Amino acid sequence: MVAGGVLLAGCSSTPSKPFADDPYYAPVVPSPPVTQMDVTGSMYQASQAGSLYSDIRAHKVGDIITVVLSESTQASKSANNDITKSANLTLDPINAGGRNVTIKGVPLDLQYKDSFNSNRAADADQSNSLSGSISANVMQVLDNGNLVIRGEKWITINHGEEFIRLTGIVRSEDISPDNRIQSVRVANARIQYSGTGTFADAQQVGWLSQFFLGDWWPF
Repeated sequence: MVAGGVLLAGCSSTPSKPFADDPYYAPVVPSPPVTQMDVTGSMYQASQAGSLYSDIRAHKVGDIITVVLSESTQASKSANNDITKSANLTLDPINAGGRNVTIKGVPLDLQYKDSFNSNRAADADQSNSLSGSISANVMQVLDNGNLVIRGEKWITINHGEEFIRLTGIVRSEDISPDNRIQSVRVANARIQYSGTGTFADAQQVGWLSQFFLGDWWPF
């Protein structure tokens, strides 16, 4: 059974590793708008996109928005379980005809005592934080004006690479004038921070250890 489980664990498919230039995170390059040049003798053309007074905040597909990562989570949990149980039974010597009933000269009586005490305690404390920034592309403009954003950042360090990936939905009203938005204001946010290479592989558990530490191990 153990050998069969080891073979199943070894043959199980593993998810593909993240890689740079993933098409899913590729930026959107919008098609250039067709502009009509009007000969008016002026340097300013009203038909050209943009304005001296236009907002630079991201608002259309292909625009870039900077997300300021300021994530911090903390969770704690404690549990106490105390169970006490006891039983005591005493049966005095049986008397019949004014005399104790005996078996081979030993009075017939019974004494029984039982006690059970269980005390369990468990504590768990976990905290995580992530700070930095990442620029993402506007992938889609929804009918209500919200923007679907997606982006990634890869950093090569020695023999490995670290990356940050982010997807989510933001409101145009939450974007600051300098085209920034806090990560806490990104709806349906998916933030992934991990790495690849030698350093990341050293932290992975081998497939045989995964079997012995997994749910399939019966002991």
